[in-house]
Amino acid sequence: MPQYFGQLETTEQPWLAIGAVQTVERDRQNMRFKCGDACLIITVVAANLIRVRLSPTSEFTPRRSWAVAIDDEQWAIAPFEVTEKSETIQITTEQIKVVINRDPCKISYYDSKDRPFAQDADMSMGWRMGTIAGWKKIEAEEHFYGFGERTGLLDKRSERKTNWTVDALDFDVLSDEMYVAIPFFMALRPEVAYGIFFNTTFWSQFDLGAEHPGTWQLQTCDKQLDYYIIYGPQPAQILATYTQLTGRMPLPPKWAIGYHQCRWSYESEEVVRQIAREFRTRRIPCDVIHFDIDYMRGYRVFTWTPKRFPNPAQLVGDLAKDGFKTVTIIDPGVKYEPEGDYHVFDSGLKNDYFVRKANGQLYHGYVWPEKSVFPDFLRPEVRQWWGDLQQALTSVGVAGIWNDMNEPTVNDRPFSEPGEKVYFPQDAPQGPWDERTTHAEAHNLYGIHMAQACAQGLERLRNGDRSFVLTRSGYAGVQRWSSVWMGDNQSLWEHLEMSLPMLCNMGLSGVAFVGCDVGGFAGNATAELFARWIQVGMLYPFMRGHSAMTTAQHEPWVFGDRTESICREYLNLRYQLLPYYYTLFWQAATTGAPILRPLVYEFPNDPKTYALYDQVMLGSSIMAAPIYRPGIEHRAVYLPAGTWYDWWTGEALAGQTHILAHAPLEKMPLYVRAGSIIPMQPVMQYVGEKEVESLTLRVYPGTGEFTMYEDDGKTFDYKQGAWATTTYKINADGQQNDLEISARVGSWQPSPRQVVIEFGQEILRFNDDGTARHHRF
Repeated sequence: MPQYFGQLETTEQPWLAIGAVQTVERDRQNMRFKCGDACLIITVVAANLIRVRLSPTSEFTPRRSWAVAIDDEQWAIAPFEVTEKSETIQITTEQIKVVINRDPCKISYYDSKDRPFAQDADMSMGWRMGTIAGWKKIEAEEHFYGFGERTGLLDKRSERKTNWTVDALDFDVLSDEMYVAIPFFMALRPEVAYGIFFNTTFWSQFDLGAEHPGTWQLQTCDKQLDYYIIYGPQPAQILATYTQLTGRMPLPPKWAIGYHQCRWSYESEEVVRQIAREFRTRRIPCDVIHFDIDYMRGYRVFTWTPKRFPNPAQLVGDLAKDGFKTVTIIDPGVKYEPEGDYHVFDSGLKNDYFVRKANGQLYHGYVWPEKSVFPDFLRPEVRQWWGDLQQALTSVGVAGIWNDMNEPTVNDRPFSEPGEKVYFPQDAPQGPWDERTTHAEAHNLYGIHMAQACAQGLERLRNGDRSFVLTRSGYAGVQRWSSVWMGDNQSLWEHLEMSLPMLCNMGLSGVAFVGCDVGGFAGNATAELFARWIQVGMLYPFMRGHSAMTTAQHEPWVFGDRTESICREYLNLRYQLLPYYYTLFWQAATTGAPILRPLVYEFPNDPKTYALYDQVMLGSSIMAAPIYRPGIEHRAVYLPAGTWYDWWTGEALAGQTHILAHAPLEKMPLYVRAGSIIPMQPVMQYVGEKEVESLTLRVYPGTGEFTMYEDDGKTFDYKQGAWATTTYKINADGQQNDLEISARVGSWQPSPRQVVIEFGQEILRFNDDGTARHHRF
């Protein structure tokens, strides 16, 4: 364990194993097994969702307000049967069978075809001072995905993953702890898949066979073992249940799906205006400009520096007239200024909103404003206060907040001097009085509760308009409050390559609205690297170019005409695909499906996809095979089973095979599955620049369907029914293809527009009146 848990070092102590089952009791959905002094509770939450809890003392922690979004009792009752035998107790639901061995106490799970999964190992569950753990068998062909924000490859088998939020500056492929801690993963082999959500916010760790190749382990510094197991059998069902448990993302404003531009920092109003002019003059689409820390007065949060940003309302207003939304950064550190005139510090101190040490002293550390104090975001009244402070920004027109440094990152001395990263004292009390805890339990929650305060405050302040929220740190369920970016990456080809498995594993962890800094944050991108990164970034659900203060400029036009042209082309394509993207966001909001997907998500029974990390799916229809090395103009591409169409040429290609794709600098290989229907719109410089007068449907031969979602893209009216869906179905019938367009469903009405259907070389046009149609090609 890390040294910040020095008092809990237990590596030399033997594990105490759970005893044999002595008594069995059923209480509604709970099965209670008494095992000596210990107690094991198995709860049937749903037909494919089982909760397992073990307490060495038979005392269980009451439910926390920050726990899962839906408590066990809120699920519809799932019927199950219990069969007791001399050696086992069997629990059978509609989908799975849970077998509990009496002596020794062990749990195994089986699907409807009696295939085992998540079987307890010989040492099933145990504890020692300061930690508790469980062990399970790794099946021969099993692979492991998810785990939140992780570097390295897609499949995490044989690795060890720690769940503890840190400032992961200078991370690389071997980094363990990162900015985000999500103790969830899914295990997959052909025909069988399950997920594990480790329901603890304390320090925890997964060992996926690193120590013992045939066994995976989960352990935590909590007093009890508490995990949910979710049966698939495919990744989509696992994620649907997991996001039902931990919550799903809200629909963002449509402009947030556009391109964002940022730098640490655009140092003045004049620089920001010039950046905006360049985008519009050069006809490079962009929707958002971010303001990094230097817009503030001495890094005091919720302030503007009068010297460099003398009239923020006018600046933000002028940007809005030209189609730009404004997003400002906010850190949790509040400048310690008892003798000053700083309302944030004064009101926080007056109301006792800041974290204190166990002895009652105010805790302080050093961040950008130097000596700083930190709000206790676990307390609802603190979140309310913080959310309302955002009025200093929203009142001038700011449309989104970027939450940074919220792991939380703290130094032991001013940032101007070399200092060590430190943590809040583990025994510092946090949370409301009725569920007071310590920072040991609250640490991983700091970022998610800051994001919650931000999101809820913006909803109160912005007059019914949706807002954009971005966070660097978070915990399981962060998707309910915020999008997430992967922190301070570097302008290296390795980081471009690594971004795809990082974002895919985030998507497989329930967080769909994710991105990496395009071009790399630290260091100087070359023209070639930036061009390739824009191509990959076009696929990111959250697409933002960002660079550090000490680097060269990283705007698209600084790399020369060729790179600028490539940037324009791929940003144009992203904006053309906005109807498709927006529908993918709706799918994420309603089902938990990731937007950017590894191929294993779509083809879970094809072992060739299990380790494939450098090809990705955008939704279920579009597959990309980016270039992530310098000087490369060809690459191998795996085409899964079925027919695929080259996006650029329309050529039909047969899977299941590998091909060699030609990819000069101007081209990222893109492919479309047979039977796909891709809605597109005209190129715009920003979302809402003009009415969408034509909707183009690219229809590919085969059998498939696509339901397109629409609403105003701006307000919360969709929650009151102001939305519309249109379902398109294509069916191959010999040499003919039938296209069925269902009548539009829902009360929202688009502006008058023409629909253009492109089926190969055939073009069909009609005015979209929302009625059902049928066409044969």
